[in-house]
Amino acid sequence: QGIVVAGGQGKGNGLTQLSYPQGVVVDQLDTVYVADAGNDRIMRWPKGATQGSVIIGGNGKGEQSNQLHWPVGLSFDRHGNLYVVDWGNQRVQKFDLQFNPK
Repeated sequence: QGIVVAGGQGKGNGLTQLSYPQGVVVDQLDTVYVADAGNDRIMRWPKGATQGSVIIGGNGKGEQSNQLHWPVGLSFDRHGNLYVVDWGNQRVQKFDLQFNPK
């Protein structure tokens, strides 16, 4: 039986909701990161959290460095940088979450 660790409150753009989640990665602290494609944002859900926070995007669909267009994949490197596959913009972006927390 599965346990909901992110979303689960129906489709939408609230902090307890996701819209077409496309990718997920979990860090060493069991924090869940979700590529929330339908909302053009990356969400972070600390272990046990009842709502997430927007850490990348969420500024409307676009091609500026602080915007995404249908993110579909996530990965961390060994230095803690988060890489985001920004499908709609045909690019991969790198984010240093230690120095650019939202």
